[in-house]
Amino acid sequence: MSGRGTFEQLLAEGAAVPVRGWDFSWLNDRACEERPPWGYARLVADRMARAGAALDVDTGGGEVLAEVPHPPRVLLATEAWPPNVEVARRTLRPLGATVLWVAGGGDLPVRDATLDLVVSRHPVCTHWDEVARVLRPGGAFLSQQIRGGTVRELSEALLGPLPPPVRQLPQQAVAAAEAAGLTVVDLREATLRTVFHDIAAVTYFLRKVVWTVPGFTVARYRPQLARLHDRIEREGPFVARARRFLIEAVRPA
Repeated sequence: MSGRGTFEQLLAEGAAVPVRGWDFSWLNDRACEERPPWGYARLVADRMARAGAALDVDTGGGEVLAEVPHPPRVLLATEAWPPNVEVARRTLRPLGATVLWVAGGGDLPVRDATLDLVVSRHPVCTHWDEVARVLRPGGAFLSQQIRGGTVRELSEALLGPLPPPVRQLPQQAVAAAEAAGLTVVDLREATLRTVFHDIAAVTYFLRKVVWTVPGFTVARYRPQLARLHDRIEREGPFVARARRFLIEAVRPA
């Protein structure tokens, strides 16, 4: 038996933690992931300091945007998941940001050519035509995105072997940006070691990062979770690989 508890105890713990917002601090000491080398939060802060009007798309609970030390005069954020909207409004109130609910796939509630900067960390889907529409000439879009096949090892531990990813690939993002009339000025990729120390961390992660195992519930995947718990007990922490890419594109002046 793990020093952290029995399977039943750990499963119940991971199933009970609230998953609002995009703060993963509950996983401290239970799981860890390498950070991409480009430092997304630092890049966002730098771009925000030079912008007059900016938008954060899919802000989650506003955690990344809240780190900006010098926000622009006009700062907007959108979020599709209703529970996160109120979290983001509280988090971003000190920055004077306006947080708007936008249905997944909905148009951005911004007039044409009014923004200097659009940022987005881990968007579910990038609507490139909308991004291009709201940017002023010379304006930029900066985004850290989840590459297809991320933490594939964890997905396969519950789902079995999967085919190679065909969506959320960097070259697809470049093609879509260019089709929308934007010019890609930066593209970087990173593969990041991700370690889960117990099944509570796995359960919490799967409840929060819902695309890892679509339709995940504790009851539905209980046998697979039990097998993974036994594997961690025998072999030590479960290691997966997170895959990210950074893309920056500008609207030609």
